[in-house]
Amino acid sequence: MAPPELAEECARAVMETVPRVMLAIREETRRHGAPLLSIPQFRTLAFLERQPGACLIHLAEHLRVTLPTASNLAERLVRQGLITRTQDPRERRRVVLTLTPPGARHFRRARRSAHVGLAATLAHLSPEALQRISRGVTMLGEAFTGARRDHSRPRLTGSVRTDGRDATPAPVVPGPRPGQTEGLRRSRGNGKTGGRG
Repeated sequence: MAPPELAEECARAVMETVPRVMLAIREETRRHGAPLLSIPQFRTLAFLERQPGACLIHLAEHLRVTLPTASNLAERLVRQGLITRTQDPRERRRVVLTLTPPGARHFRRARRSAHVGLAATLAHLSPEALQRISRGVTMLGEAFTGARRDHSRPRLTGSVRTDGRDATPAPVVPGPRPGQTEGLRRSRGNGKTGGRG
């Protein structure tokens, strides 16, 4: 087990680096003529390529978003003609998502564009540095895959937006109604007076 300070330092590095990598992926898909896909849309198409016919709830779990958020995301891709959204004939309440042929082509083009662009960015590094990055990214992926499989860890209680921020509003603690505080003070004062009499 690593010291907590070292784990925190590594976590800070990940949080600072991953958003920049995701932004670079998005920019490369646009620069090379791929469709204007957001990162959640790109991840949705990638998931459906690996899991054709997946249901909506599985997509929400994969993206770590609420079911309504996943539903809205899927609906936008349906309107773009990139996926289909149908009812499972065996279970009418189950919504099945599938890539359309244009959706599969668009995703592969976007993935290839991102791949080429990232490779060009990394090409100036030394072979040793590239090997270290490759090993580090692989270990990072394995660490988070293991964390998601660990059912003993605390579950998220709030809903999560597609940008990763907590979308659950802070609990509102009701305060006393106007005049209620003064009424309580008077009631307590009368009780004390009566006790002395």
